[in-house]
Amino acid sequence: MPDQPTAPGASAPAHLEPRLLRAFLAVAEELHFTRAAARLYVAQQALSRDIRRLERELCAELFARSTRQVALTADGARLLPYARRVLDAQDELLAAFTRRPAAGAVRPLLVDVNSPGLVFERILERAREFAPECELMARYESGLTGAAAEMAAGRLDASFGRYAGLDPAVRARLSQQPVRYEPMTVVLPDGHPLAALEAVPLARLAGETVYAGAGNPRTPEWTDLAGRLFEGRGIAVAPPAPLAVGVEEFRRIMAKTGTPVLAAGDFPAMPGSVVRPLTDPVPLSPVSLVWPTGLVHPGIDALRAAAATLAEENDWLRKPPGAWIPAIDALIMMSQD
Repeated sequence: MPDQPTAPGASAPAHLEPRLLRAFLAVAEELHFTRAAARLYVAQQALSRDIRRLERELCAELFARSTRQVALTADGARLLPYARRVLDAQDELLAAFTRRPAAGAVRPLLVDVNSPGLVFERILERAREFAPECELMARYESGLTGAAAEMAAGRLDASFGRYAGLDPAVRARLSQQPVRYEPMTVVLPDGHPLAALEAVPLARLAGETVYAGAGNPRTPEWTDLAGRLFEGRGIAVAPPAPLAVGVEEFRRIMAKTGTPVLAAGDFPAMPGSVVRPLTDPVPLSPVSLVWPTGLVHPGIDALRAAAATLAEENDWLRKPPGAWIPAIDALIMMSQD
């Protein structure tokens, strides 16, 4: 049974796909489905399906169809100028961002690589090799939640982190590419009883309170990951505390509190502390390259190529047998693999 337009008075759609408006415009101008399909390089059946969907979403019949001719209805004629304006605006927007200026004229791309010494710097360096004509600028501020706000405000172009830990409404405005399943570690003060171990089984942290960025507005996705990991294992997330900035301040706070710190696998060594991998199971921090959906820039293309190349060269997307990862992260990462 063919699709029918929704009854008048039904709720209007929250948004319309530009593809549907382009299908409508082609038929409205050609007044012939076969010619319109050829113009759009699509099958006539697919074009008809898009028109029916648009009619359903707008709760209106747009074309009067017969075996001999196609004509615009009153609603179709009313939609036509709106469709043209919307598609003209989209074409203008895309032209502004897809234009490829001469070498050196492309605007710089600002990339948050979190902290010095992490693998994201390697991705950035490889991307610079892939696109030497682009200026890819590094920024060092950890936290994908904070970076997402900066991207929404147009002050940042790309970052790295745990995409699944973002609010779903924020994720809807961002694109991501899986980069790495990063083994997690624990940073321990030199005098801690577990510091003598080469690796720390998660069960040995039972009864401990571990700092995981609680209260830091830039990194709630990391605190959430820690909470999921510690749940049912007798490990507590340390309460909010001021962020220690700088090597000396980190050393001082670590010596004063003795609180272990949950960290990424390539966390740099700090004076007065040791970094130990976590085991049994190996907990993984899923890391993605993240950028605003719709952003078109040769630097983004280079970053994606660099991330994919390094992930393959270093086997970053292979999960060790029995490794731990939250179900939501596994689902989202798998959908993009």
